[in-house]
Amino acid sequence: MELGDLLTMLRKEKGLLQKDVAIYLNLTVATVSNYEKKVRMPDLETLVRLADLYDVSTDYLLQRTRCRTSIRTLGRRLSADFTVGDLIDTTLHLDRNSIRFLLECCDLLRQRGRINDMK
Repeated sequence: MELGDLLTMLRKEKGLLQKDVAIYLNLTVATVSNYEKKVRMPDLETLVRLADLYDVSTDYLLQRTRCRTSIRTLGRRLSADFTVGDLIDTTLHLDRNSIRFLLECCDLLRQRGRINDMK
């Protein structure tokens, strides 16, 4: 998928019109349309603002990753001194057995959440 197609998809997922995006970016509707039609490419500052608007990473917009997680989400606090990004970094430094155990724990917690939702 090309950037223009991705921008169109993300805009529609958020229920926004090109006009809404143009106002947020302080651009014309024609410029936003040109991004989506692949006539023009956004500059770096605009790309960052688009990532913020759609709550995705710039790497996701550039299709360097399929992970949509934004910098805002990575910085979200899970506890007083632990962020989502910290959790990912910690996980990446575990050995295979520990990762498997962590994933099993996550699965159990998800199941527990589903059971609680049914109550």
